[in-house]
Amino acid sequence: MASITKRTSDEGDVSYFVRVRLKGYPLQTATFKRLTDAKKWAASTESAIREGRHFKTNEAKRHTLAEAIDRYQKSVMPQKFRANEVRIRGPILNWWKSQIGHLVLADLSATHFVSCRDTLINHGGNQGRPLAAATIKRHFVAIGHVLKLCQMEWRWMDRNPLKESIIEMPELPRGIVRFLDDDELNRLTAACKESPNPLLYPAFVLAISTGMRQSETMNLYWREPETPPSETAWGVVNLAESCIILHETKNGDRRRVPLASQALAELQKLNKVRRLDSALVFPSPTHPSQPIELKKAWLNALKRAEVNNFRWHDLRHCTASYLAMGGASMVEIAAVLGHKTLDMVKRYSHLSDGHIANVVERMNSRIFGANP
Repeated sequence: MASITKRTSDEGDVSYFVRVRLKGYPLQTATFKRLTDAKKWAASTESAIREGRHFKTNEAKRHTLAEAIDRYQKSVMPQKFRANEVRIRGPILNWWKSQIGHLVLADLSATHFVSCRDTLINHGGNQGRPLAAATIKRHFVAIGHVLKLCQMEWRWMDRNPLKESIIEMPELPRGIVRFLDDDELNRLTAACKESPNPLLYPAFVLAISTGMRQSETMNLYWREPETPPSETAWGVVNLAESCIILHETKNGDRRRVPLASQALAELQKLNKVRRLDSALVFPSPTHPSQPIELKKAWLNALKRAEVNNFRWHDLRHCTASYLAMGGASMVEIAAVLGHKTLDMVKRYSHLSDGHIANVVERMNSRIFGANP
């Protein structure tokens, strides 16, 4: 609402003081000598604020992108992100400051961001070398969140240049799907079971049975720790309910992971012989408060099994691939892996073609009856 107050000075001069106050927006004031001018300004200002046009001439010209990034790093990142994400976003946002941080928000345009994209493609970021398409996308996700808050919460901008134009990103490579065929699976299972390291086989079984990430697998506890790890995923085994509760995950969600068959049996065995000086399921033999390092034992098992071009993370792909070939839907696979969207599991869709064909066949049979 706008209010106009008539003021008379000691010399008898008349002026009109205007106040425009709308909920959620900063108070706007101005003084005029004529009432008609005061009314006109009040009406236009109130209209401009409601339509999101006013603050370009005010807040957007008062603040630079560097100021916005500083506010974001100080007041948003510590509350919104875990320590690992803060470490990743910090250098990215500092790179943006070095490139266009000097510009006031009102002067930002899509052209500036196109130029920055080309710099990332041709010369890279802080390391000075060309970046992968996914890393370039991460740069734009980070700055995009800053600009979103500038516009939607802080009211420092009336327009977001990243939303006004389509800025083409480098095409992301197709996700690699590497999973074990039956022979490879049998050989690697045997090699892990015969490993001198007694924790390799149960960790392998658990990873391939549940699809948990390596950090989630290696940071499992028999009971909730007094000081949970703050920079990584972790969870607690619940044998009574045959499940694992992941309290921290990569996407920040709490997740329940069911335990069945061999995975449950292996954890039950470990529980009977677990160390008393550590709450970890897979503790280091020399530093029981830290997870064991299985890299050497894993590489030896791969070599013995003659399995090439295979990483521990590919066990997660195995889980998803076997689920798809077993007829699980994309939604079910996403739930098992802990993905919020289906984008990451679409890479497995071709493995369920036979299942999809059967679904279509059953639908047609129900509608039209058995084939003649």
